[in-house]
Amino acid sequence: MTVIVTGAAGFIGSHVAERLIARGEAVVGVDNFNTYYDPALKAGRAARLEALDGFTMVRADIADAEAMAGLFRSTGARRVVHLAAQAGVRYSIDNPFAYERSNLAGHLSILEACRHAEGFEHLVYASSSSVYGDRPADGAAFREDDAAADPVSLYAATKRAGELMSSAYASLYGFPQTGLRFFTVYGPAGRPDMAYFSFTQKILAGEPIEVFGNGEMSRDFTYIDDIVDGILGALDNPPPRAENRILNIGGGRPEGLMDMIRVLETALGREAEKIMRPMQAGDVTTTFADVSKLKDVTGYTPSIPIEVGLPRFVDWYRQTYG
Repeated sequence: MTVIVTGAAGFIGSHVAERLIARGEAVVGVDNFNTYYDPALKAGRAARLEALDGFTMVRADIADAEAMAGLFRSTGARRVVHLAAQAGVRYSIDNPFAYERSNLAGHLSILEACRHAEGFEHLVYASSSSVYGDRPADGAAFREDDAAADPVSLYAATKRAGELMSSAYASLYGFPQTGLRFFTVYGPAGRPDMAYFSFTQKILAGEPIEVFGNGEMSRDFTYIDDIVDGILGALDNPPPRAENRILNIGGGRPEGLMDMIRVLETALGREAEKIMRPMQAGDVTTTFADVSKLKDVTGYTPSIPIEVGLPRFVDWYRQTYG
């Protein structure tokens, strides 16, 4: 049975595709190879996947509804892991229309292709913890039944809009869907716009790092292997027909930004020169996932803390960049 993975040359998508192939599935990957970050990273991930039996890469824009419909017809795919999106909170401040095309028109194209696919079984798609917005750091975890009504960035607004579109399509056309609200995913071959990646670059280059929110922010860092476990668990356990199920997927505990930097400094063997900055527009102070619903559905139990995961990233970085 063929599984379509959109964003297959991306960080999460490439790991999902590789794991699906390892367990014997045929995978058709879709990616437009945009230049939001270093194209060499995407090219490298794609090359590794294309060397595997059972994988096919299609270069296409998910917002091209006709191309997506044709791909679904030609592959006969009945399951989709939809991870392609325009990422980044800060990038959305200056490039809003990139989010309109990828996160709104692109999501709609996938929904339309799914609803016309014969015998379609399950759409798993990427949402984001950013839909929760910000709130006082009262120690409480984000739960799926929280209102998610006050996004503080355009990126967050488009992700929440995608959830609402999926709810409408599940109700109208009956195919089951699962939206996964990701919390700060990190690991080898990750995205260079993420703080842990850029901090590593700068520390090794002897350059100062900018620490936003005056170092008082915290994030629910989630290692890529744990994320893939949760995605495949969700894919294998669809909700009832006509349901758009929303699940948090995170590490289950927030880590202070300064604690993350200390772990990086230890792994790198160097102390960072830190420049403290105020909070940036669109940022939130704390993310913290309640993952009990995902655990109930799949048995999901994240097991890799930053003390293990960040040194793995540093090892990959040294091997890749020297």
